[in-house]
Amino acid sequence: MGINSVAVVADLGESFGNYTIGDDGALLTLVTSSNIACGFHAGDPRIMDRTVAGCVARGIELGAHPGYPDLVGFGRRLIEASEEEIRTDVLYQLGALDAFARVHGGTISHVAPHGRMGSIAQTDAKHARAITDAIAAYNTDYIVICQRGLLAEESRKRGLEVGYVFLADRGYGDDGMPVPRSQEGGLIHDPELIGQRSAQVVREGTVRSVNGNVVPLGHDADVLLLHGDHPSVLANGTALRGALGAAGIRVAGLREVLAEKAEVALAG
Repeated sequence: MGINSVAVVADLGESFGNYTIGDDGALLTLVTSSNIACGFHAGDPRIMDRTVAGCVARGIELGAHPGYPDLVGFGRRLIEASEEEIRTDVLYQLGALDAFARVHGGTISHVAPHGRMGSIAQTDAKHARAITDAIAAYNTDYIVICQRGLLAEESRKRGLEVGYVFLADRGYGDDGMPVPRSQEGGLIHDPELIGQRSAQVVREGTVRSVNGNVVPLGHDADVLLLHGDHPSVLANGTALRGALGAAGIRVAGLREVLAEKAEVALAG
């Protein structure tokens, strides 16, 4: 703890065909980094193209947001896939987004596994191995955005840098981890509370749980995440940026935040 800067990221490009989710255009004014859907849980080639172009034009870091091939469930259902299927599905999605990044003169900075795939990888070794094997095989410069757990551990085993994420609009339990969306308090609807919690996590490394207890997050908050499909995502993002500014917390790209932390660690 102690670094007074943080990245702000939103899940983007999660519309599909004629169906629109979120307001990506407005969100691009609030974030420093992006998690872009790669066509499996959401997104399609046209949306990926427009989203990448919009991020590159604004200097917003590009992130791949791979998930299960589950458009109906928005990638939030567990799919019983083999380790090989998970690895190749992630690799396929990285290559797809990278194509659009190259065409528009951008570079992918990080990978943030989506939904159920990302959450189960914190505790399931098969998922953690498969995801990190795909990333490491494709580009070892990519940062892995995740929470503490097996995905972070397997990332480091493969020489991949980790950026720890705080889910700004989600409720946390007494263990310092998000609670299920179905649990009371699992999704936060008060923008001001989202902003206050985010500033607290960056400054103090603690979060108030759904049970009312102040608990340690267990790691730095390198990046704050806004879910693009949250019904109040724009209000949430505005309140979050306002709270960070009021607390004197600087927002920057994830790579810049991690580089600053590495310099401080070396100096200390």
